[in-house]
Amino acid sequence: MSLAIYDDRLEIWSSGGLPFGIKVEDLKQDHLSRPRNPLIAEVFYRRGLVERWGRGTQKIVELCLRAGHPEPEFLEVAGAVGVRFLPSGYVAPHRVGHDLTDRQRRILQSLAGGGTRAFANIRAQVDPALAERTLRDDLLHLKRLGLISSQGHGRGATWFLIPDPQPRENENKAE
Repeated sequence: MSLAIYDDRLEIWSSGGLPFGIKVEDLKQDHLSRPRNPLIAEVFYRRGLVERWGRGTQKIVELCLRAGHPEPEFLEVAGAVGVRFLPSGYVAPHRVGHDLTDRQRRILQSLAGGGTRAFANIRAQVDPALAERTLRDDLLHLKRLGLISSQGHGRGATWFLIPDPQPRENENKAE
């Protein structure tokens, strides 16, 4: 089993495919339970750690939705089964070629609401006491990294987050 933590998702993988007759699509609805090790499964059931056979994946979906997150994705790839959890909103990356500062992450988070923001609005949201030059340097740095862009010039410029169609993998992956 492996756990992978990325900037934009969490994935849990287990080697081995699904039991015969069960497809990935079945995991979000009522399905038969075919435990790999019936003895261990029975111990968990008797200890009350399993509420009902074949319901675990449905419970995962329910808990994600109740917490306000999207449904998890169940996957079967090259002899392994995985579940991918996605956040409910934008999560600023910690690393893009190198570490981002907390302030740079706050800038990204402030732009995550969509649309464009003026310099003064960003500054008010991130840190009203922040020196203009420092904020401008951070904005230009994030622009060079391809995370944000701007339109207009000078005091009339507005800044916005560049949508990312491809998930970036975090180099701090735990297995």
